[in-house]
Amino acid sequence: MRSTTFTVRVDAAAKKRLERLAKNTGRSRSFLAAEAINEYLDVNEWQVAGIKQAIASLDRGEGVPHQGVKDWITSWGSGREQPIPKR
Repeated sequence: MRSTTFTVRVDAAAKKRLERLAKNTGRSRSFLAAEAINEYLDVNEWQVAGIKQAIASLDRGEGVPHQGVKDWITSWGSGREQPIPKR
């Protein structure tokens, strides 16, 4: 995979931490920063995609009405627990 360069500003404390981690792991600061960015992208792209899917599902009318969920949760532990609400 080809790489490219760009500049990122961090505070002095973060830079020192990165330098210390690079030294302690035998990796370069660049390698560690790139790895951290890739992990951040993986988590956040997945999360944003999930949110978009959920919103699209609601837009198609596939959600459960709020009051139904509220009534179901309120019934927990009451001895008369309601079934999981349906769409």
